[in-house]
Amino acid sequence: MSLKQMCKYGDQCYRKNPIHFQEFDHPFDWRSRLANDKDNGNNRDTQTMTTSTDNQSLSSSSSCTSMTSHPSKRLKSSHESPINETIDSNILGFYLTKVSAIDNKYNEFIAKAIDLKNILNERNGKLLESVHFNFMFDVNWLLHQYPQQFRSLPILLVYGSKRDGFADKEMQNQIKDHPNVRLFGAQLVDMFGTHHSKMMFLRYDKGLRVVIHTANLIENDWTNKTQGVWVSPLFPPIPSIQASDADISQTRFKTDLIDYLKCYNSKEINYWIQTIKRHDLSSAKVFIIGSTPGRHIGEDKFRFGHMKLRQHLSQMGPSAKTVNSSWPTIAQFSSIGSLGPTSDKWLTNEFLISLSTVTGIKSDITKPHLKIIFPSVEDVRISIEGYSGGGSLPYSSQTHQKQTYLTSFLHLWRSDIRGRTRVCPHIKTYTRVSSDYKQMAYFVLTSANLSKAAWGQLEKNGTQLAIKSYEIGVLFIPKLFGNQECFDLTKTDESIVMSNTSSFPMPYDIPLTKYRPNDKPWTWDTPHTELPDTHGNSWIPH
Repeated sequence: MSLKQMCKYGDQCYRKNPIHFQEFDHPFDWRSRLANDKDNGNNRDTQTMTTSTDNQSLSSSSSCTSMTSHPSKRLKSSHESPINETIDSNILGFYLTKVSAIDNKYNEFIAKAIDLKNILNERNGKLLESVHFNFMFDVNWLLHQYPQQFRSLPILLVYGSKRDGFADKEMQNQIKDHPNVRLFGAQLVDMFGTHHSKMMFLRYDKGLRVVIHTANLIENDWTNKTQGVWVSPLFPPIPSIQASDADISQTRFKTDLIDYLKCYNSKEINYWIQTIKRHDLSSAKVFIIGSTPGRHIGEDKFRFGHMKLRQHLSQMGPSAKTVNSSWPTIAQFSSIGSLGPTSDKWLTNEFLISLSTVTGIKSDITKPHLKIIFPSVEDVRISIEGYSGGGSLPYSSQTHQKQTYLTSFLHLWRSDIRGRTRVCPHIKTYTRVSSDYKQMAYFVLTSANLSKAAWGQLEKNGTQLAIKSYEIGVLFIPKLFGNQECFDLTKTDESIVMSNTSSFPMPYDIPLTKYRPNDKPWTWDTPHTELPDTHGNSWIPH
């Protein structure tokens, strides 16, 4: 079944992405044009490796198949910018990633988006070495994102290692032709735990940069998904040969980052701890929100997970005089775990208490309303990837049947203002906004999906927090970016927002759009043959 219409650019069309040609008719033979480009070296197929089959965050390339070819096998957009010149001028440091199949104005002018090549570009500094923490890797693709002169520099990859040894063998196989790439497998004892953190350290001759993001290190995640990135300032070296634990920042960024890294308990990571100690990270204006596996007892329960978020909000968050129970909390993510038979078992009890914490009182007497953004079946069907985009939204039908109460909280994925309504979200964000959607109390960008494994669950009458996975994120508090209680959400021009500390560029549209009566949340193990997707395909999961 064809769903095509004629491309409005006709024979002047500049696109080189096969997905575009699958969606629109053209007056020329686009296959010949792409073949010519391929002969000129502009095409590169990739292979994807999955380090786990946990329901935290799997790629569509490894789990389910429809009748369409994988969209990561694509050509680069001819409109790709060689360098994002605002990487150090963006005061917030928050970006969306570029998407190859949307109008370029949403990458360059409205969204001010970046890609991995922008982050690794030589104009950002003379790179000496780097480390990547992630869930999934395509090493060949990753190396090609570095400038040619940096591809042989030392690189450490941190992944999740389980008892079966499968991930270790796969990663060893991927680096066999790259002697400059080393591996460290973070031990995962719990079968439901994952190494889900997504972070990189880039050490230059003149400083250190920390990048925390939501994308796996595979091509499709950086070209066809809505992803979020926080890029730190360039942290200068301390003018001393003596490593220092001193942390003079308002956010304890250095202290909390080192605290997170110590949990790996490895000499490979300790090398980077010492590197961090030799740099001044005091210019960081965000808070670290990490998760590490284990049972964190007593005061240690505030070191990680949702209890760490609760602590920061109680100390530096919005005031109870400004933010009251009429301000809803919003949770947006790409996967949902098992949350319990009723909402008050975890979701609207301890987790919502953390999300709604304010200064001045221990917790809201009346809990705010919780709004959840998660793509519906129709959102996925009409996406640029079609049903295959749902392979990166791993929510199972079996789990949903045990927690159908979630439906009453659900809202559709809408991002018209950023041009990403049809780009499946892999970004994860948590926030609290005013009832008129004009102000925002805080914003969290994180790798953590909606699960107890990621955020932690209180045990033994609240005396300990049990976490199963590694996660990492950053918390934005308005008062750290200016003399204000809240971020302003009324400005939508991101070119203004990026240089204005009073505003924040939301990755999705507000007000939110509630699920309609016939909408159902996407579950990746449910077949869909009733309606074709944007490529004319059905969805038949394995």
